[in-house]
Amino acid sequence: MKTLRVILGDQLNAQHSWYRERNSDHLYLIAELHQEQRYVRHHVQKIVAFFIGMQRFAEALKDAGHQVLHLTLDQTAEYDSIDQLIIVICQEHKIERVEFQRPDEIRLLEQLRKLKIPTGIGLREVDTEHFLLPFEEISKEFKPQRPLRMEAFYRRMRQRYGYLMQSGEPEGERWNFDSENRKALKASDLAQIPQPLCFSQSTQAVLERLDRHKISYFGKISKQLVWPTSSKEALQLLEFFCTHCLPLFGQFQDAMTANSEHKWSLYHSRLSFALNAKMISPAQVIERSIAEYRARPEVIDLAQIEGFVRQILGWREFVRGIYWINLPEYPTLNVLAANKDLPEYFWSGKTKMHCMEQSLGQSLDYAYAHHIQRLMVIGNFTLLAGVDPNQVDAWYLGIYIDAIEWVEMPNTRGMSQFADGGLLASKPYSCSGQYISRMSDYCKSCFYDVKLRAGNRSCPFNSLYWHFHERHKARFANSPRTAMVYRNWDKKPEAERAAILQQASLYLDSLNEL
Repeated sequence: MKTLRVILGDQLNAQHSWYRERNSDHLYLIAELHQEQRYVRHHVQKIVAFFIGMQRFAEALKDAGHQVLHLTLDQTAEYDSIDQLIIVICQEHKIERVEFQRPDEIRLLEQLRKLKIPTGIGLREVDTEHFLLPFEEISKEFKPQRPLRMEAFYRRMRQRYGYLMQSGEPEGERWNFDSENRKALKASDLAQIPQPLCFSQSTQAVLERLDRHKISYFGKISKQLVWPTSSKEALQLLEFFCTHCLPLFGQFQDAMTANSEHKWSLYHSRLSFALNAKMISPAQVIERSIAEYRARPEVIDLAQIEGFVRQILGWREFVRGIYWINLPEYPTLNVLAANKDLPEYFWSGKTKMHCMEQSLGQSLDYAYAHHIQRLMVIGNFTLLAGVDPNQVDAWYLGIYIDAIEWVEMPNTRGMSQFADGGLLASKPYSCSGQYISRMSDYCKSCFYDVKLRAGNRSCPFNSLYWHFHERHKARFANSPRTAMVYRNWDKKPEAERAAILQQASLYLDSLNEL
């Protein structure tokens, strides 16, 4: 049967069962789509990385003997949507059945399930064969509109797969070593940060194509792309992480610095793009890193490997479940009624707040920031400032190279902005400037004074933190997770509280000037 198999840009999984046999009746379609450049404005490195990855995957399939139709924007310009393109290809190639791997975001899943293909052509949906929690089990692990916690889910996944388990119990007699993984980088630590492994695919051809088709994008890009764009490169990056970064990953996973040329990479794996494009599987990443831990226990302790496994096996699988079980309502949730506009410096990086300048600047330079920069600096600021979660979602989805809606939205709207009212997190992830000062060296060279809560040069995070909790007192004051915040607030003299709230009001009225 003449079959068209559709491969999306984040389905570059060479291990998929589709490719186990060569069949001249199977035509694989990999297409750059104009519709995917319109639903949100993307960072240029994100677009280029996906397009290069798609091209290299198509070439690899051809080299393996498969029939492949790889179309660039030049060939798809006349089609407004993937629907139109598929219909034309069906007619041109006398297709009898269309098959697709289940997309990981609802927008594309609904589009493909509702394909208006000619009568008589079959339509079949298959699994991506990537995630550790099967799609059909999401409804067993998660319940819609009910608060769920990652830790319990993570423990069940550890038990299910046996990762870091001994005789049914967690290795080291503890499930979680997070409390030991919160060290800041001292000046003496900076010289030890490894030079990151970067790649060098030319960006010229894709950039010329984007400009030729007037694709709107933002961010910086060089002549060479530093990100992995093939399974081979993803595996090389995994090896580099296990050898050079894993020994100190856990203890410094929350640390930030402005004083190293490797400040953007530190000890992080930077595998998130390769993982989310499915060039490499979560099982491969977890099992290779555990093997390194087993081989070098004198160098890599349990806290380092557990922290890494928790990110992949715990958070990544967990947020996917939160996303799918709470659709279609989740993208509309805004329980804190946040409605301010995203400040202009989110697109330029030009702000007097040094922590924001560093985190935004790195995001614009590399289409990447690590989880603490995303959550406790940038996300914390938009939470405290009351920025519209729709705008925050669109920014996160567009700027980060690894951002696909299933993973971006729960992390942003849920964990970062608490717009889901606690479906994902039990409390808002909010902090004053003191946390940022403790975990980074940003505050030492900032225009604002992190020690001040009020006054012209007081740290905006300080007054905005207290203003946020004061205006949402009815929701959070009686929660066991946040009650201490309000007890500390109530201990402050009334005049001090008034000055802090007044300062926050001034900052809220002039967000673009901060």
